[in-house]
Amino acid sequence: MTKPLIQIGLTGSIGMGKSATLALFAEMGAAIYDADATVHKLYAKGGEAVPLIEAAFSGVVKDGAVDRQELSKHVVGKPDAMQRLESIVHPLTFQHRESFLKNAAATIDIAVLDIPLLYEGGVEKLFDAVVVCSAPVKMQIARALQRPTLDYPKLHAIISKQVPDWKKRMLADYVVDTSRGEEDARAQVAAILKEVRSPEWRPPAKQAKVGG
Repeated sequence: MTKPLIQIGLTGSIGMGKSATLALFAEMGAAIYDADATVHKLYAKGGEAVPLIEAAFSGVVKDGAVDRQELSKHVVGKPDAMQRLESIVHPLTFQHRESFLKNAAATIDIAVLDIPLLYEGGVEKLFDAVVVCSAPVKMQIARALQRPTLDYPKLHAIISKQVPDWKKRMLADYVVDTSRGEEDARAQVAAILKEVRSPEWRPPAKQAKVGG
């Protein structure tokens, strides 16, 4: 009997090193899924979401792709509009995620799915284990502000809407401390995968662990 695919949810607040950590999981043989990258594809020219979003929010499509800044004018601070957008995007991302998992299960033992708003969306129970990326707040802010589209007010607004880092760490099955450099993070990821790939491993109780 084929061993079921182990599904790991990877999350963490903005600036906590999720992308770098996801790359380390891929480096060590896990199949990876990036939720943000999927949304970018859906919004890009030819993306499945483009005509649906234009129909719901006229004028947000430019040169065949969704203009995110224009879209934000229609949905930021407007709960009903945001809900309408989510009703378009969430089913499409779900289809992509299911397709990814089906393909991964055919060849790979572990799939790691980067879900930025995992706890905010209440989807943690969909996974066999959850890994949270974490770093001190000063490092988080410094990393995030390196993004050209972010300033401190925007960053503060984003962080205020996310589950606090301390709570994510408390809820996590594994925590990767990304503040100590790539090699240290690599060792932590390797330790998590070694444990999860053990024949004796079972989905853990909901208590935080440090991988490494």
